Amino acid sequence: MVPNDNEHPYSRQGFLLYFLWLGTFGFGGPIALAGYMQHDLVDERKWITPDEYREGLALAQLAPGPLAAQLAIYLGWLRGGFMMATAVSAAFILPSFLMVIALAWLYMKFEGIALLQSLFYGIGASIIAIIANSAYKLVRRTVQKDPMLWTLFAISAAITAWFETEFILVFAVSGMVAMVAKYPPAWLSRTSLFGLAPAWWLTGLHGPASIGVLCDILWFFTKSGSVVFGSGLAIVPFLHGGVVQDHQWLTEQQFIDAVAVAMITPGPVVITVAFIGELAGGFAGACLAAAGVFLPCYLVVVLAAPHYQRLAKNLQIKALVDGVTASAIGAIAGSVIVLGKRSVIDLPTVTIFLASMVVVFKFKKVPEPVLIAAGGVIGLLLHR
Repeated sequence: MVPNDNEHPYSRQGFLLYFLWLGTFGFGGPIALAGYMQHDLVDERKWITPDEYREGLALAQLAPGPLAAQLAIYLGWLRGGFMMATAVSAAFILPSFLMVIALAWLYMKFEGIALLQSLFYGIGASIIAIIANSAYKLVRRTVQKDPMLWTLFAISAAITAWFETEFILVFAVSGMVAMVAKYPPAWLSRTSLFGLAPAWWLTGLHGPASIGVLCDILWFFTKSGSVVFGSGLAIVPFLHGGVVQDHQWLTEQQFIDAVAVAMITPGPVVITVAFIGELAGGFAGACLAAAGVFLPCYLVVVLAAPHYQRLAKNLQIKALVDGVTASAIGAIAGSVIVLGKRSVIDLPTVTIFLASMVVVFKFKKVPEPVLIAAGGVIGLLLHR
């Protein structure tokens, strides 16, 4: 039975239009987007029961993938199975995807203009403060007072900051350590071992992309989507190592600009991959990057939803995800140092960064897009 009220009668069309609206105007990152869903769908419209929402939120935290997108897909599955989950995922992701594509095109076309460079000069410092604040909030919500999770967090943060890249192996080991430490498997006690497209379709910053580059984009971002736990920001340090250092698709400054674009557009933060894909391989690269990063979370939700009740009660799985999440948040904290060294480079950017830190920590109701815009304007004035 679908929850309902007299003021907001439920319909499939209304359900899809809501997620289209949320994907278009939902600023604030994954926690804010999840909060909007609770307020609008549970409290106001009563299309989702509180228990259903809590189950969906728990699944989104347990499984790899961006939290808000997973929650939306699960709620869609509840109301219409596979077809509704697919439609909701498209409605939620498509608006921000198109906005990022447009911004990427403008970025490539006008990157040399001093005006744009001056805007991103100030925006970069503000973004570092926002990422630092997001890492802080994620630590409070997930790591809390668990000494083991704090240790995993610190190790991951140190490794990311020192090597300036992220290692999936660290995530995997962190998850296994947490699982074995909290809820060791039964077996552990018995052993001591553990070509035809138009040019613009394929053209990025470095000219037309080859089939090999497009395959690399799809594979890399599919792997990336498999290691994002809880917040879309968890993908930032992983992307930095692959995009800037390994594949060299973007420079340091271009990567920071890509993160900034994700912050100033609505919808899931992880949509930054579309901007990166556009710069690396044109429109085709953007499509492949977005498809790759969202595919793991879509498959996990659709395949796990029918069996979710049983899986959610498995304490070993919960412990495994706790460890992986702590490590992922540590990587976000480490990326603050890595990216900060590239963006906070002189007295003006230090001033913008410190002012942004004060705003995000002391004036919590200031919307992030407003803070970013302010950083851009200040950077424009100072840089010019």
